[in-house]
Amino acid sequence: MILFAAAVALASAAGSVWSAESLREASERVARQHDARVVSARTIETSDGRRIHVIRIVTREGVVRTIRVPVESRGRGHAHFGG
Repeated sequence: MILFAAAVALASAAGSVWSAESLREASERVARQHDARVVSARTIETSDGRRIHVIRIVTREGVVRTIRVPVESRGRGHAHFGG
């Protein structure tokens, strides 16, 4: 959880408070949905201007996964999974 707090602090330093809160909400939701621990979380901007939360988790089985959640101004984004 300490790494998660550090990731959110870095995100708030790099972007707006709204962005950091959205990153926190997305990270907490991903952790709950996957019964996992967040080890890092950040928001990136793609070359076409879209923003994506990139959340790295470790499952109870010890599997590391990277989850990508598009930042949308309305509604919730759908998570995209990577390994």
